[in-house]
Amino acid sequence: MKVFIVHAHAEPQSFNGALTRHAKEVLEAAGHEVKISDLYEMQFDPVSDRHNFTSQKDGEYFKQQIEEMYATEVKGFAPEIQAEMEKLEECDVLIFQFPLWWFSMPAILKGWVDRVFAMGRIYGGGKWYDNGVFKGKKAMLSLTTGGPETMYSATGLNGDIHQILFPIQHGILRFVGFDVLPPFIVWSASRLGDEERKAYLEGYTQRLLSIEETDAIAYPSLSDYDEKFQLKK
Repeated sequence: MKVFIVHAHAEPQSFNGALTRHAKEVLEAAGHEVKISDLYEMQFDPVSDRHNFTSQKDGEYFKQQIEEMYATEVKGFAPEIQAEMEKLEECDVLIFQFPLWWFSMPAILKGWVDRVFAMGRIYGGGKWYDNGVFKGKKAMLSLTTGGPETMYSATGLNGDIHQILFPIQHGILRFVGFDVLPPFIVWSASRLGDEERKAYLEGYTQRLLSIEETDAIAYPSLSDYDEKFQLKK
């Protein structure tokens, strides 16, 4: 199994850093191949514009999707974007590792998605959701929160964590075809003691070693929607 971890935390000694290092150790010990893109270490530029490309379709007016489709045809992606696309295309499992900031992913990770998930290559032309490019592959979020689990319940102050993560899990990962596994969440990461951290790492070990057997989150299929993209009654 080939696993690609996209890591988004500026501090190597953070618990996010520990989770990524732990994942690499556990998966490689089990015989799997692991590649990591540490976005801060790479100094990955999250700004999506013409520097995504070495090619140019329209020099007068920039429309990213048009340039993405053209770059797909002529192999015109910038080297750093091409490298990330190849890691993505080669993997069997994609893991996003990040802290939950302002109810979403850090900007550097969102920028990675904006630049790497290119129309024509990663999606488009009817290749989405059930028919997506990554159909049959798995993806999972591993994240930390600042607050306790109770804050992220259906009746909690911050709202249901599943609704908070829906734009990432469904709107990004499922959109391009991945089977999205339930997230691994470390609650109140900055307030954990050594024993609690150890317990989370042990729990993550079990999640990682059971990826191939874990059922994906059940989302409606395209056939469940009508011509106006409303769920059929």
